[in-house]
Amino acid sequence: MKLVPLDAIFRIEYGNQFDFNKMETVDGEVNFVSRSSQDLGVVTKVSKYKDFEPYQPGLITVTLGGSYLLSAFVQQEPFYTAQNIKVLTPQIQMSFEEKVFYCYAIAKNRFRYTSHGREANITLNKMLVPAEIPKEFLGRAVSILHENTPNPAPIDDGKIELDTACWEYFNVKDLFHISASKDELMNELNEGGQTPYVTSSDTHNGVTSFVKENPTNAAMTITANRGGSVGYFFYQPVPYKATPVDVRILTPKFQINAYIGLFIKTVLQLERGKYNYSRKMGSDRLAQMRIKLPSINGHPDWQYMESYIKTLPYSACL
Repeated sequence: MKLVPLDAIFRIEYGNQFDFNKMETVDGEVNFVSRSSQDLGVVTKVSKYKDFEPYQPGLITVTLGGSYLLSAFVQQEPFYTAQNIKVLTPQIQMSFEEKVFYCYAIAKNRFRYTSHGREANITLNKMLVPAEIPKEFLGRAVSILHENTPNPAPIDDGKIELDTACWEYFNVKDLFHISASKDELMNELNEGGQTPYVTSSDTHNGVTSFVKENPTNAAMTITANRGGSVGYFFYQPVPYKATPVDVRILTPKFQINAYIGLFIKTVLQLERGKYNYSRKMGSDRLAQMRIKLPSINGHPDWQYMESYIKTLPYSACL
C-alpha cells in the first residue's frame, strides 16, 4: 500500500484557536469544537464571534493535544474551534465515507504521541496515510468509525466502595511467574507490522512500535518496567514482543481477564515510588514485592476486582 504525507491530500491549517471562556453561548448557533473525543468534538453551540465566519460543514477537525489526541471527525454543521485543533480541507472532491476513512487512519497513529509530551502539532502534516482507500472500507465507514470511538459508559451502573482496611497482603511471586523477555532488540526487527513491541515507556501501554515479526509473549500477561520509566506496569491484551533489557513479564498463576488485569496492574504501580533509575525493579525485587488486595477466605477476591472495574467509566471499551 502506497503511503503519502497527509498534506498531499488535505490543506491543513490551525483552526480559530478561540478561548471558550470568551465565547457567548446564549442563543448559540455555531458548533464549538474542542479537544473532546465525544460528539464529534463539539462541546456546545456559541454565538457568532465578531466578523469571523464559521468553518463550513464537511471539513475534518483533528485534536493535537488533550486526553485523547488525534481524535478526528468530519464536522456536520458550521463550526469554530478551540486551541490545539487543526482543520483539514480535502484538496480533491471527497465523499463522506472517504473522509471518515482518513479520520480512522489519523486516529490509528495515536500511539505515537502523548498528551503534554510528544503532541502532534508539528508532525501531523507529514503523517503518512494511505494514498488510496481500501475497497473493503467503503460501505463500512460509519460502522468502523463507531467501533473505534470510545464509549464512556461503564458496564455496571452500580457503585462499589474500596475499603482497603479489610484487604490482605499477597506475595507477587505467589501470584505470577516472573521472567525477562528473550526477544530481540528493536533495531534488530522490522517495523511496520502488526505485532506490538513493548519497551519501558510510561505511555501507550508501553508499546512504542509495531513490528513484522511474530509475537513471542502471550496475551493476558502484565509487563513491568525494570528500567527507563521504572515501576510502570501494563496489562497486555494481545500477544507481543518486548525489549529484553528493561521489561519483565508477569505471567499469572490464576485466571485473568482485562478487568482483573487492570485492577492488579494499578495496585502494582502503587509501589513505583520505591524504585528509580539507580534502584531498578528487576526480577529479584519483583519476587520480594508484596501487594495488598481484596481478599476472601485468605485468597484474592478476583470477582470483587472484576466487578469494581466494570463500574468505572469507559469499562465498556475493554
